[in-house]
Amino acid sequence: MQLRAFLGDCPPFDRLTDAELTAAAAAFDAIRVARNVRILAQGGAPSDYLYLIGEGEATLSSDGQILQILKQGDLFGYPSVLGETAPLHNVDTTADSLLYRLPEADFRRALENSAFSRYFFSSLSERLRRAFAQSSNAAPDLSLAMAVKHIANLHPLFIPPAATVQQAAQAMRTANASSALIDGETRGIVTDRDLRNRVLAEGLPPTTSVQKVMSAPLVTLDSDATVFGALTVMLEKGIHHLALAEEGEIVGVVSADDFIRQQARGPLYLQQKLERATAPALFHHYAEEITTAVDSLARSGLNAAEIGRIISRLNDTLVARLAQMAEAEMGPPPVSYAWIVFGSEGRSEQMLLTDQDNGLVYAADEPGAGAYFAALAERVANGLIGAGFPPCPGGYMATNWCKPLNEWQSIFSRWIGQPTPEALMEASIFFDFRPVYGDLSLESLEAILSSARNNGLFIGHMVRAAQSFNPPLGFFNRLRSDDGRIDIKHGGIAPIVGLARACALAAGSRERSTLERLVAAADAGAMSREGADNLAETFQFLLRLRLKEQMAAIRAGKPPSNDIVVDDLSSLEKRHLRDALLVIRQMQDGVGSAYNTDVLR
Repeated sequence: MQLRAFLGDCPPFDRLTDAELTAAAAAFDAIRVARNVRILAQGGAPSDYLYLIGEGEATLSSDGQILQILKQGDLFGYPSVLGETAPLHNVDTTADSLLYRLPEADFRRALENSAFSRYFFSSLSERLRRAFAQSSNAAPDLSLAMAVKHIANLHPLFIPPAATVQQAAQAMRTANASSALIDGETRGIVTDRDLRNRVLAEGLPPTTSVQKVMSAPLVTLDSDATVFGALTVMLEKGIHHLALAEEGEIVGVVSADDFIRQQARGPLYLQQKLERATAPALFHHYAEEITTAVDSLARSGLNAAEIGRIISRLNDTLVARLAQMAEAEMGPPPVSYAWIVFGSEGRSEQMLLTDQDNGLVYAADEPGAGAYFAALAERVANGLIGAGFPPCPGGYMATNWCKPLNEWQSIFSRWIGQPTPEALMEASIFFDFRPVYGDLSLESLEAILSSARNNGLFIGHMVRAAQSFNPPLGFFNRLRSDDGRIDIKHGGIAPIVGLARACALAAGSRERSTLERLVAAADAGAMSREGADNLAETFQFLLRLRLKEQMAAIRAGKPPSNDIVVDDLSSLEKRHLRDALLVIRQMQDGVGSAYNTDVLR
């Protein structure tokens, strides 16, 4: 084995400069060790070396308990070297092994490289964060990390608040601008879309004050914010122009067209296409377009959680258009209603299209309301199927879950007040609900969820539900696969989602996304800060790993799945995956202990 080449594939030696890597390789010596030899003894003499396994295998144990299997590329001994203390664990070979040893003086010399040293002094969450950053080989058409001011119009058109809509239109034509800013006591914006929809379509005279049709208050963003930040604001607020500010002063405007020019098939292009569609049949290529958008966003350097946030907003727009089309055919709804989504879509974490998880809540069971909304649910659900969202095998769809608000309140109250493991295993995704269309207030449902923090039995059952997902680790924390595959959703993503959901509910939080729930749980003391950080980085690592495999499957003409082929992973990815799954198991045990889930078995 060529040691220098081997080191170059082993973190953190891959972070050394060429000269430093050559020096480190020269400083190592190699020893052959038979099986069943103790290299380091717990509580024994401090280690004089940093060890690297070149061939073979060893166990890391403490007080007779095997904690980890060490394999090729794994390091040990450094806690003792750095702390000049007795080893915290026993290390014993379990096979004839080749070990490389780096003397303490040479190890400390290598630590002068900050990128190298951070590996040994950082938490798992930081390691996963760096692993994610280093794994990105994006070559984007549009850098979503650059400042949005670089693609914006930095010479915005201003008109006085006393101007008429005719004067505004004339000024916009002269300036060849699609918008004009009104800088009065209340700042606003009028766009060519506003003039078309709010003036011409409504038959208003040209003398109408521009203040009557402008959008206000003005939505602004710092001009140094990223393109991704601006894109997210525009998608979430459903706007096509965004004012940019510096120290409170408006310095520019970025429009949807600016994004579309930079990225011809990007999210804002899709949003405009959805908004302009006039029939459900026009959505039949939506799944392919979303796949293209996800691939483009991933290549642009966004992490999976950020991509999910953008794609969820596009899915929201699709639902809104389908509901509007249904209303146009059926007539106005008899009472207020809300279309809600659950699961990954409710958490704004869906990327590639998956099964539908949705419901419909209407204000009251007035005469004819049930039949109207059942028909509307059928139309929207069929439209989603046509767009590429398969029906939910479990039946969690608005065609089955179409109920008046008081029934939803009763169901939520029963789940929380009289929790059972079987019910909560199925009901958990409902607690991710998010309204995406309609004007019915769901504050009463939010209040019921917030009250769950006072019900320890309910929270315990929620934690227990999260514990039911077993990370695929076998004896001695080896990766356990099924015919070479690991279901990364069931074994990794789902338990994190469940723990975040349970602890956020325990904190009384109304957050929906997993990452925001982890922050809320840590802020409220429902989960340790370190544990929340580790789970957050683990979650993003697993999402990235799954998306990478899914996109590779699509490019190969295969259907995407939640399976990870273990042999397709690099040795570094395997180590990170094992460490990530171990963190999940430890957090399941730790949170479960805090909520006494053993008594619920």
